[in-house]
Amino acid sequence: MQDVAGFMSNWYTVMSICAIVSVALAIVVYLVYKMLVSAKTDPKQKYDYINANEIKWLKRVFLILGIAAAFAINLYGSDKYSGLGLWFYVRIFISICAATLVAYVAALILDYYYPTPLNFKLRKLRYTPRINPKTGNKMRLLSEDEEDVHLDEGRQAEENIFSIDYDVWMDEKTGDVKIEKYQGHLVALQCNNCGFYTMKVLKEEIVERNEDGSPKELLKHYKCSYCENVRATAFIVSRKEAEDYKNQKPKTRGNVKNLEAIKLELVSTLGKRKSYEFSTVAEAQKFLAEFDFDKLA
Repeated sequence: MQDVAGFMSNWYTVMSICAIVSVALAIVVYLVYKMLVSAKTDPKQKYDYINANEIKWLKRVFLILGIAAAFAINLYGSDKYSGLGLWFYVRIFISICAATLVAYVAALILDYYYPTPLNFKLRKLRYTPRINPKTGNKMRLLSEDEEDVHLDEGRQAEENIFSIDYDVWMDEKTGDVKIEKYQGHLVALQCNNCGFYTMKVLKEEIVERNEDGSPKELLKHYKCSYCENVRATAFIVSRKEAEDYKNQKPKTRGNVKNLEAIKLELVSTLGKRKSYEFSTVAEAQKFLAEFDFDKLA
């Protein structure tokens, strides 16, 4: 009887220590990950690291917390029970079930819900204005059509056919260009049905070509890995050249004599919106010329 009491006393001591150590380990693992992310000073490097590792690291954290919960459950009744019995083995079984449940539910949340806030974080990093390391000037992200001027045929083919995205940043004062590569659809799109960012490209096909054989229209087929909703979206492949953008000027179409007001709604890549009203076209054009769109990010 004395041996049993001694065993139970040691058992509760070990469970207490293991629970504390497990919680501390989970915190250390999380802090180590945050330190590794902070060590990446370049937004692109930080984007790639978070995209490839964040969910994996968080799963480890919750797995350790599940184990900590199992140790904590084995402390239940420490002030009431001092002998071995069926309750002892039932409690061990329950603690194992609890640890499994914590890890499993956390994995489900990280696989199906977390991509939504993760996508927002990654988009913010992707579209954070780059700084030219040579001059310190802020660089501008070129549009899909503008960037084609700076991509060779191989890179354009990768973008249009194989779902690899290139972002082209330009220092407009010096003409320096920085090209960043994003592997095709590492971050899933938002599903219109379930709302989760679990919509990924299954396949792509060229449905129409120009007379010279170059792609004209591309059809992308998507499928949600959560609710299995499917959709297809067509994209027109641009053929504009550099001169098209150099000579392009803002145009005002239609009769504007009877305009009472002009309302502009600006939407950032992060989904934020702002509305502005002007009394004349000239005021609106002047505003757009001077407005810093990064303020919406």
